[in-house]
Amino acid sequence: MRYAYLSNTPLDEAVSCYLDSLQQEGFVRRSRFVDVQSACGRMTAKAVYARICSPFYNSCAMDGIAVRSKQTFGATETTPVTLEADSFVYVDTGDPLPAAYDCVVMVEDIVIGDGAGGTIQLYSAASPWQHVRQIGEDICKGDMLLQSFTEITPSAAGALIAGGVFSVEVLCKPIVGIIPTGDEMVSPNSNPQVGEIFEFNSVIFSGMIEKWGAVAKTYPIVKDKPELLIKALETATAQCDIVLINAGSSAGREDFTKEAIQRTGKVILHGAAIKPGKPVILGVINQKPVIGVPGYPVSGIIVLDAFLKPVLRRLLGQGDDAEDTVEAVLTRRVTSSLKYREFIRTRLGFIHGRLVAVPLERGAGVITSFVKADGIIDIPQNTEGYETGEKAAVRLLRPLDEIKNALIITGSHDPLIDEAADLLRRQFPGSTVASSHVGSMGGIMAIKRGEAHIAGIHLLDEATGGYNRPYVSRYFAEGETALIACVKRTQGFMVPHNNPKNIRNWADIAGQKLRYVNRQKGSGTRILCDYLLKQAGLHSQDIMDYAREEYTHTGVAAIVAAGSADAGLGIYAAAKLYDLDFIPVCDEQYDLLIDSKALDTQQVKRFLQILESGAFKQRLTQMGGYTWT
Repeated sequence: MRYAYLSNTPLDEAVSCYLDSLQQEGFVRRSRFVDVQSACGRMTAKAVYARICSPFYNSCAMDGIAVRSKQTFGATETTPVTLEADSFVYVDTGDPLPAAYDCVVMVEDIVIGDGAGGTIQLYSAASPWQHVRQIGEDICKGDMLLQSFTEITPSAAGALIAGGVFSVEVLCKPIVGIIPTGDEMVSPNSNPQVGEIFEFNSVIFSGMIEKWGAVAKTYPIVKDKPELLIKALETATAQCDIVLINAGSSAGREDFTKEAIQRTGKVILHGAAIKPGKPVILGVINQKPVIGVPGYPVSGIIVLDAFLKPVLRRLLGQGDDAEDTVEAVLTRRVTSSLKYREFIRTRLGFIHGRLVAVPLERGAGVITSFVKADGIIDIPQNTEGYETGEKAAVRLLRPLDEIKNALIITGSHDPLIDEAADLLRRQFPGSTVASSHVGSMGGIMAIKRGEAHIAGIHLLDEATGGYNRPYVSRYFAEGETALIACVKRTQGFMVPHNNPKNIRNWADIAGQKLRYVNRQKGSGTRILCDYLLKQAGLHSQDIMDYAREEYTHTGVAAIVAAGSADAGLGIYAAAKLYDLDFIPVCDEQYDLLIDSKALDTQQVKRFLQILESGAFKQRLTQMGGYTWT
């Protein structure tokens, strides 16, 4: 079956087509012999048969005496049988059963006679082969101990040795070569230049490959020249079982992966109906799988999971992967193109016994979305997505028990949440905080819909000049929530070091037509920003790039520090982190809104305990810009 760029082949069909094509090309497993002592966790390459019986002699199963059972017949509590010294033999567990004897009497059942001749008395009869492990009781020579493609567990390794098998043929761990490509890619260093991108996908891919039971081999970065890529491919396919080429799989000006595979082998498929990861290339060179992986890290992770993992499982003699999948209620609407099967990273949490999913940012380059994700929402092809409140299938990335114990915090971004979460985990190992930044109003609505335990809020009420309580009263009935006073924090303009534009207020930003970076609508900082602008007699149209939005204070600070904006409103702690100058504007109240039903849960109690601790206050002091309320 021939596919042209860019085909839109459904995922399951693409995987099946690729595996079938590899088999037709003569793709084979490698195997080798290893000592049984080092074979645990490996997969057998062939069926394994016992070479000896276990035990291979009649073995005494107890400490005691070996006797002829017929000599003990008739022994009872009232009529014991007396045995002379020459009619029994003392034995220990594991000793061979002496010839002419057919059973063992435990030492506890022996009464030594009073006479000097070493006689003994038995008060119960023994049956033939009592307490004797007969030849082949556990294993008989020729028995199949393990089938092909069976994992060698510790107990299985013991059975092999017991059966006289001291080396076993196992499947070799496949070697997966990783070829990073791109003129802009550089090895991580402490002084990156503009236009350079750290090559870190190989680190992600290596970890995934090792987790799946294979060996990763990363090659030096290859520049975007077809002849260099072809040479790297020839080297890697000679040394590895599978080769990944990272980046260059699309149809851009310097995307040469497809050409390189075609010139050295065969392209089976280019493009699959998945998002992210559509431009994947599936090929074969010299009977070895070669996969062109898109450059964005999230796309790469999805492609490896969808295509490399099945190939590895086939090489390792494993069946289809049994994935843990659950149903969760979506906290917001997610849309999807009918053309693709889409995979969306999500946080998960149990709120009042209901599993809820909070979809994360969907960009293919946002690797932190995978760091935070608890699961993957699988939106089938030809589906437009899901509405808020609908249930969706979610493939778990973390154990469900860990997710059940997670504390769900949303709302306004503040680094103090991360600091408290870290201290919580240090004091109560295993505790987890799942936080998301949706702005103060987003936090209020999340509590209202039962999608979070806690929301951070700092909402200025223009009518009263007060913070937070007017909003809580507007959206909640008495007793539905608890508003916990947290900290006062300083908001101000974050500007480059030494304030080169001499910014003091909104008029300076508007008058000099300086570039501004804002927070998203619905955030407390955006509401404050709009209020302060109005107080200054200005409109949003007076500020250049007023609609440019970031979701965190550190996001705003990073843009100012990089010179991409001249100013942004945020908290002092973020300005300090980026060595920015800070022009204080006002102090505001940052509080925690807690669902009353969650107040008595262990997760919330522990989190509030951390907020009262000296260690937490010490961290905030180091960050700067906070006072306690």
